[in-house]
Amino acid sequence: MRRFASCLVLLHLVSACKHEPPPFVDEREPCAEQNPLRNLYFGDLHVHTSYSADANLAGVRVTPEDAYAFALGEPVYLPPQGPDGKGTVELRIDRPLDFAAVTDHAEFLGEIDICFDPDASGYDSETCALVRASDPDTFVRFGNALTKTPPERFPEICGADGKACPDAAKGAWRRVQEAAERFYDRTAACSFTTFVGYEWSASPNLSNLHRNVLFRSATVPNLPTSYFEATSAEDLWRALDADCGSLDGCDVLAIPHNPNWSNGNLFAPVATGDPTADAELAALRARLEPLVEIVQHKGDSECRNGLSGAVTAPDEACTFEKLRPDPVEDCGDGTGDRGMIGLGCVSRRDFYRGILMEGLEQARTLGRNPFAVGAIGSTDSHNGTPGAVSERGYVGHFGTLEDTPEDRLAFTARPEGIKNNPGGLVAVWAEANDREHLFDALRRREVYATSGPRIAVRMFAGTDLPADACDLPDAVARLDAAGVPMGGVLPDGAGPVQIFVQATADPGTNEAPGASLAQVQVVRGWIDEDGTPRIDVFDVAGQADHTPPDPDTCTVAAVGDRSLCTVWVDPEVDAGHTAFWYVRVLEVPTCRWSRYTCLSLPPEDRPAACDDPDVAWWIQERAVTSPIWTHAAAP
Repeated sequence: MRRFASCLVLLHLVSACKHEPPPFVDEREPCAEQNPLRNLYFGDLHVHTSYSADANLAGVRVTPEDAYAFALGEPVYLPPQGPDGKGTVELRIDRPLDFAAVTDHAEFLGEIDICFDPDASGYDSETCALVRASDPDTFVRFGNALTKTPPERFPEICGADGKACPDAAKGAWRRVQEAAERFYDRTAACSFTTFVGYEWSASPNLSNLHRNVLFRSATVPNLPTSYFEATSAEDLWRALDADCGSLDGCDVLAIPHNPNWSNGNLFAPVATGDPTADAELAALRARLEPLVEIVQHKGDSECRNGLSGAVTAPDEACTFEKLRPDPVEDCGDGTGDRGMIGLGCVSRRDFYRGILMEGLEQARTLGRNPFAVGAIGSTDSHNGTPGAVSERGYVGHFGTLEDTPEDRLAFTARPEGIKNNPGGLVAVWAEANDREHLFDALRRREVYATSGPRIAVRMFAGTDLPADACDLPDAVARLDAAGVPMGGVLPDGAGPVQIFVQATADPGTNEAPGASLAQVQVVRGWIDEDGTPRIDVFDVAGQADHTPPDPDTCTVAAVGDRSLCTVWVDPEVDAGHTAFWYVRVLEVPTCRWSRYTCLSLPPEDRPAACDDPDVAWWIQERAVTSPIWTHAAAP
């Protein structure tokens, strides 16, 4: 594997390199492999390192450079720390990724930099001393600062006027860019792509409003926009539009994540009372936020049974990786608070299906759908370990909060423990593995989420698809000409809608072969002739299988298929309706990470969670695609 030169990093945080940063231009050799029919690439667009305050306060000393090297197969060393202050747990990814983005929190980027720079004026403060000691009370203190509007900086670190921290953040932001630049393969091999990015982490009243901000090129603003500068999503969109729009070659996306933590706030419709202003804001949102992250280590946000809204039958696959057990209070049409600590109401808009259905309603009232979002997955690793999604050998994603089996198997309201999981990946259909083509695929939503496995899924819809597409050697070219891929919009008009789906199981590795596929399902959301919102789930290929693995060995039953393909015709809703369709692919049941962990412990050392009947010990991993919309439901 090709190694990349790197600068020494002082205290694993502050760059010791004194040279001027390289020119951040996106001139590059064209990729040798260019496929107009698109290739499939897997990556992780949500990764935190020691530059993030919460990761740092959990004892993580992995840098952005370390994280990118990990994505390529190099090891990282995680807590607990040894006497030398370095991590003692070695971890490697099972297979390299095609692309990744380090998205450290914009908030406190300068504070952390100051606390590890002996020459900085705030270094000797008591708060910085506690940061360096990974004090748990200081972890809570930093987190609580972001629950207020406006948030509060720490004057003992930032100075009385608060200016020292934004100034320090400039240096950290430059090093984030340097790391992305150093690991971006600009040769014709196009072996690995990085993106410059960060996370905007507003948490008012402990409701999650977080977004990951991703740039198309190396041309980016001088500083990331944090919650200190933009105290609402609307402020963030306007800042991104203004700051990036003023730079030649700058383009940007914001990707909401963890709606399951938001008490209905992350996708609450904007209603200023001015229809023109609402429509303009909806258009801005639709342009900047075409995606939502629906699976990561803090749970699944695809669907949840029992919430108000669209008429729908119970869906047994919607119990997958839920952070909060039933019963929960339903937010209804309102919003709540404290979702980040497992409290407050739960909204239908906290889940992908409810968000997409709200988009149909918005399309009817505003004439524009601001919630026409595609689906991605990522890890949200706070260990700097992009793509560490294997259920086997899971060591957590949050430093010292999860550095022992007992901590990982504990019941807790904090962002760690038994309810968490290894997280997911984002799959992208793009012409080549470079920033330009990957970013453009993200924007057009030709992407999907997986809960970790590298399941390959292709989806097209149209009214004149070849019925025998599964047997055609030139199927993709024919489908491209006759229909639209996932993320697209059907042309205006009527006619029966046909859905082509082809799914192939993850091959896995020699040590851990991938599981077979059980079932392909089409999920349809629509508004019927009476104005009633409805959701239906159709089994279109394979068959439902809930044969659990062997509980003592995790051996998987010899069932399922390695590949499934079908052309399905919707029996009820045509292209003239206000509707969307997306695909969900389910693997056969396999052991959850917690079962592997329990089996690794002597029986007498296994905590209560290992025998708790309410804790799932097997799961069905999955892929969930971006939808295809009718013209009436389009963004």
